[in-house]
Amino acid sequence: MPEPPSHTRRSFFGIGAGAALLCTIGGEEVSLDGRDAAPRADAAAARVRRPGALAQATFPAPQPAPGGTRREYWIQARSVIWDIAPTGRDAWHDRRIRGKTNFRAFAYQPMTPGFAQPLAEPSIPGPTLYAAVGDLLVVHFRNAERKLRQAVTMHPHGVRYTPDHDGIYLGDQTRPGGFIEPGETYTYLWEATPDSVGVWPYHDHGPNHTLNTFRGLFGAIVIRGPGDNPPDREFTLFLHQLIPPVTGIDRTFQAINGRSAAGNTPTMTARVGQDVAMHVMGMDNNFHDFHVHGHRWKDASGAFVDTPSVGPNETITARFVEDNPGRWLYHCHVFSHQDGGMAGWYLVE
Repeated sequence: MPEPPSHTRRSFFGIGAGAALLCTIGGEEVSLDGRDAAPRADAAAARVRRPGALAQATFPAPQPAPGGTRREYWIQARSVIWDIAPTGRDAWHDRRIRGKTNFRAFAYQPMTPGFAQPLAEPSIPGPTLYAAVGDLLVVHFRNAERKLRQAVTMHPHGVRYTPDHDGIYLGDQTRPGGFIEPGETYTYLWEATPDSVGVWPYHDHGPNHTLNTFRGLFGAIVIRGPGDNPPDREFTLFLHQLIPPVTGIDRTFQAINGRSAAGNTPTMTARVGQDVAMHVMGMDNNFHDFHVHGHRWKDASGAFVDTPSVGPNETITARFVEDNPGRWLYHCHVFSHQDGGMAGWYLVE
């Protein structure tokens, strides 16, 4: 589909006509409009200084529940030049993707203990974190990105934590985990309680959190309940747009996990008889639908579905026992999203 020549502030935020919305970064209003939006927002974030120390309450450090364990992760934030369509083609429509497809992303990277060395390259999304009810997630986080000169964090959904481990910038009320400057580290402690069972996002919630989340600082947390059997095949899919104010590119890419168009987006594989789970999250300002050709599954109410909706930071899980071999398309069923690249392959042997 043809792309409009430019994007207004309204199109960036997906809000109604006549509305005007600015991003506030450290008390400074910044328009996230136009291809120079990211450098302007980064410059504003670089001007935010560490909040002064306040006489605030102290909180006990959480511990694993009886029978639980410490699940430790080492994760750092880095900028990286990210290719949205590394094959250069849309394999579904067998067409070439023309023009620029790379931009400066901001992504989480898994590291070995003590940040000794990378376990993998920075990626969109970041590493998936796993725990069971009763466990304590111990996430050692480092802001390793000096080029963008700004504080970032990790903010979780679904788990229990004290204000020190919320990972959110709150101006003069900011707690220790809410402002991690370049070169600094912080250890987040998050409890997996019985009401944490499910799949949840995590993302940056520092001073420049809107832009940084939109350009890649997000990932997933999977919490299993007592006696839960992990699926044989498990996939995490984030549905989101990569738009000119974020990328500096003259077109919008409809993306899944930071990639656009089949052959670039994740290709999922399974075999007949396997227990398959696809966790799908929205990670932009839009609502999406998730559709897998040739398959149905039960939603939380027990009704069979094949195109459930998912909103910003919401999660749905498609889980079923595979019984239908073949090459299947999966995609967002908002047609402009589907045709703009929010689609991929699911291959069943």
